[in-house]
Amino acid sequence: MRKLVYYVATTLDGFIAGPDGGDPSGNEFFPITDDVLRFIVDNHPETLPAPARQALGVDGPGAVFDTVVEGRSSYEIGLAAGLDDAYPHLRHLVVSETLDEVPSAAIELVRADPCGRVRELKREDGLDIWLVGGGTLAHALLPEIDRLILKVNPAVIGNGIPLFAGPFTPTLFTPVDETALPGGVRVLTYDRR
Repeated sequence: MRKLVYYVATTLDGFIAGPDGGDPSGNEFFPITDDVLRFIVDNHPETLPAPARQALGVDGPGAVFDTVVEGRSSYEIGLAAGLDDAYPHLRHLVVSETLDEVPSAAIELVRADPCGRVRELKREDGLDIWLVGGGTLAHALLPEIDRLILKVNPAVIGNGIPLFAGPFTPTLFTPVDETALPGGVRVLTYDRR
């Protein structure tokens, strides 16, 4: 069965973006260094947005994921950058109770029961499903998350968008892999216990 994988960059204190909720990539606390970029290209090239894939000459189907799920705020970061579908190379779902439509006909808008929709996706044939964010959707989908792949940046920011935003919900995971990148980012992989 396919897995739902929350693959995301985080700070040491568990934030996936600053307080403004904007695109954290390239900020001093989430630098896109050569080693991080090489790790992404080598391991999860499908998680690069289309313009980055084109600039780097990355082509072809996903290595790990063939589907991406994201919340409205994460989706709107791409929209603000002029991308109505940042991941046209993946099956793309946007979860939102407030959006009535999305500009790209290729994107499926999920307005209710994201856990039910993810369970349906997991029963289908295919590669794993990438949960890109944000923290509120990650918490809502926590019962369905099978794996965490956290790119832990050596920074503390004190406030921002948390990795999981929601009520107290203890959920246990087991560490299964760790990769230390030369620039200080540690990629930690955990499977649901």
